[in-house]
Amino acid sequence: MSDRNAFPAPGESRLFDEGLARRKAVLGEAYVQQAIEGADDFNRPLQQLTTEWCWGETWGNEALPLNIRSMLNIAMLTALNRPHELKLHVRGALNNGVTVEQIQAVLLQAAIYCGLPAAIDATRTAREVLKEAGAI
Repeated sequence: MSDRNAFPAPGESRLFDEGLARRKAVLGEAYVQQAIEGADDFNRPLQQLTTEWCWGETWGNEALPLNIRSMLNIAMLTALNRPHELKLHVRGALNNGVTVEQIQAVLLQAAIYCGLPAAIDATRTAREVLKEAGAI
């Protein structure tokens, strides 16, 4: 890819193609398409890095199934207090077959290791997403 202001063309980057497909499957087509189409000269390199290395390489590593990755992300995002990303990954967890009971168990585990304030905020955020999704 010679133009730093464009994403790789289909077939030009295996990691980008696989990452884009996986990212859409987990986070939803509309959300990912908006992120890709909304990329500009400033944030396009970060979108490409995210798509290739996060979703292509890391999420593509078959050592951990997608549902386990989703549960790990819920725990880590709780610890980091990142509610926007937590919302995305709770939705993604549902897409990856994680049950409401498993999400609840992850948040309880996070309460012990990350502290109650972090888990209370994360539980509030997760509950909002689960209600919107009709899961609870």
